[in-house]
Amino acid sequence: MTAPEDHSEDAALAGEYALHLLDAEARLTFEKRLAQEPDLRRLLREWEEQLALLAEDVKPVAPPASIKTRVEQRLFAAEKRSGRAVWGWFAGAGLAAAVAVAAVVVILPRVTVPPMAEPSYVAEMAAEDRSLVVVARFAPETATLQIERQAGAAAPGRALELWLIADGAPGPVSLGVLPGDSAANIRVPEDLAAQIAGGTFAITDEPPGGSPTGLPTGAVLAAGAVQEI
Repeated sequence: MTAPEDHSEDAALAGEYALHLLDAEARLTFEKRLAQEPDLRRLLREWEEQLALLAEDVKPVAPPASIKTRVEQRLFAAEKRSGRAVWGWFAGAGLAAAVAVAAVVVILPRVTVPPMAEPSYVAEMAAEDRSLVVVARFAPETATLQIERQAGAAAPGRALELWLIADGAPGPVSLGVLPGDSAANIRVPEDLAAQIAGGTFAITDEPPGGSPTGLPTGAVLAAGAVQEI
């Protein structure tokens, strides 16, 4: 996809930011420029508007049936939850609703910011053999999610995508692709921040740039329930 109406270096940079292709240092540098350069903000806004249009054309795609089984075996087999299973969204009308919501969230940029408050919630996502271990700490005061990847990494040519499965929600919502750095901060949108308490985080194996459908398409590598510190 080419940058809208402008093929300058800044337009390309704005596109990479909107698509989550910049590393942590490059994102921080770009965000500092955003605060000072109206033209750069305009370029980013144009990218966001065009990417948002793409979400309107996203059609529901059923994930592999193995995903639900793997999640339940790795995480929920030992947990008793009232009502339906957390990922019961795999069937019925909830799937279409989840696509419509999650697709928009996936394409919008997340702003990384320094943590300004102590986290109140934590979740450890670990593979059964602990080949992948990621700890997420959430500070509600700043809506900042602090990510620490303690072990493992994405497979060559693949990406690790983080999902929030809110308690009672129709489906998972992407919180973005985990960066190559072992530590990163993610600013969570206000509506999602309010759903983290009592929810579950999960990490899936996805193509570079994240799931193309707005829903998990690859294997569930790790998952963990959010707990109050």
